Amino acid sequence: MNTYFKTTIICFLLLNLPVEAQVKQKSIPRVDLMADVPKPFGIIDYNKLAKDFDAVVYDFEAKGEFWPLVWIDKSHKNYPQDVVGLYTAMGDVRQGEANKGMFHESLATMGATLGASLVGIDKTNQDNRNYVSMLKNYFNSETGWDIMMNNTCPEVALLGGGYGRDWWYDVYPNLLFYAVYDLYPNEPGFDEIARKIADKFYEADVILNGNYNYSYFDYAKMTPMTNNICAQPDAAAGHAWILYSAYKKFGDEKYLKGALSALSALEAQPINPTYELLMPFGAYLSARINAEEGKSYDTAKMLDWTFDGTAICREGWGFLVGNWNGYDVSGTVGSTVHNGGYGFLMNTYDAAWPLVPMVRYDQSYANGIGRWMLNAANASKFFYPEHMPDEHETIPELADAGKNVIAYEGIIKKSLYPENENIPAPVAQGDGPLWVPGKNPKESQLSVYGSGHVGIFGSIIKKTNVGGILQLDLLATDFFNDKAYPSYLYYNPYNENKTVTVSVEKGKKVDLYDTVSGKFLAKNVSSSSKIKLNGKTSAVIVMVPAKGKISHSGSKMLVNDIVVDYNIQPKK
Repeated sequence: MNTYFKTTIICFLLLNLPVEAQVKQKSIPRVDLMADVPKPFGIIDYNKLAKDFDAVVYDFEAKGEFWPLVWIDKSHKNYPQDVVGLYTAMGDVRQGEANKGMFHESLATMGATLGASLVGIDKTNQDNRNYVSMLKNYFNSETGWDIMMNNTCPEVALLGGGYGRDWWYDVYPNLLFYAVYDLYPNEPGFDEIARKIADKFYEADVILNGNYNYSYFDYAKMTPMTNNICAQPDAAAGHAWILYSAYKKFGDEKYLKGALSALSALEAQPINPTYELLMPFGAYLSARINAEEGKSYDTAKMLDWTFDGTAICREGWGFLVGNWNGYDVSGTVGSTVHNGGYGFLMNTYDAAWPLVPMVRYDQSYANGIGRWMLNAANASKFFYPEHMPDEHETIPELADAGKNVIAYEGIIKKSLYPENENIPAPVAQGDGPLWVPGKNPKESQLSVYGSGHVGIFGSIIKKTNVGGILQLDLLATDFFNDKAYPSYLYYNPYNENKTVTVSVEKGKKVDLYDTVSGKFLAKNVSSSSKIKLNGKTSAVIVMVPAKGKISHSGSKMLVNDIVVDYNIQPKK
């Protein structure tokens, strides 16, 4: 008892020393324009929301118009098993029993499976269904593409977006699959599928030979293609992420070679190649490969491309900045120019997947990513009807159809619908009625597919004892990472110093190391401690075993042979 008391006092004294940043923070110019503390401020419980979404949406007995949102597809495309379809949007007339039950999108089903899994729900055995195994049907073996795609077959592909003609739609399902694969490494058949995907992407990169300026790639004919969709060279980021993940999983050097080749092709672009969702993965991978492989990719360039909204092909695509009639929408992701700005929920959730763990590998962006995530976490609640005032919604009288778990697809400055053009910004709306004009109901503005990705935020974000300072889990979405200790980013957005309580897993005794200051802030912590953050500074806290053996290898600092800090700063 006395020993514990002494330890607590020592920790308290140590932790009340201000943290002096030793790693110089690098600016992300677009983030610098975002609010210090966005308004109206309030962070919702995304972890609970993710669990609620899963419980409500995967209920086959759910009552109400447009419910249930799940159905059984018995077409057995690609694999001899039934699969569960999930609506893309509320009441989408193309889905459910329509089109023989075959029209469902992996962006929805994979995203929802990933989101639930990230918050601790086992999707391999839920109500006697294995939703993880069902994802195999998106592996398009019958077409010879042998990659994951947004639909299970070409028969329904033209009903929706992508599928064999729009590159990001073909690449992104493979990132979603690999993330699920990392969480369920023992799922039968996944090793073989993951290998085949990586081999396809490697062979494609060899054929492309540094030139990714195409609309899509035909993975059956192994030929780059051009159509009416503009070139999407940021597909190289998706190729690189898959190939590096495969390298970390399987150890095959050719996958590392392919990852470096694809990332070099991305970096060599003369203009911002951002199209939809893939550029943040390039920025993340740049930082990670620099840290782990000793390379020198231009992370700042890729971050600027990610955030700036200077894309040419997908005009203005990036991260929104602004306060519309008292509402900070900064941090949401989408078009910075369409009707004054149009942010999308899924894009915002998914950007956190690579950008938050990036800080593990390059802590010089701790302030920038911390500030962005505070804005994004605050603004994302406005997609949900219960958190957006009725006067800022296109269908407030119908929004209860989403049962408090389905959000609007987007937030826009000026509505796309003539009947809603006088609604003051920001306007919560969705594109669903435009997909099938005259047939899709107004409720199809509520986005099932985007809402299903909420588990990404739910796994990363946790509130602390100080409003405005979040605890961001840097390992939650750092897939295929080497062994690592619990790591968290804390950013203080205020001008004044703040003291934050850091809790430790029960039964553990740890030392708290901060990669930003390059110092141990406390030792022998067994329950919780307090850290003092100066105004506008960050701490990246790694909880290492108490009394662990410290060693160094180049710029890396290790504890018990596990890397804790990839960028040790030389002492002056």
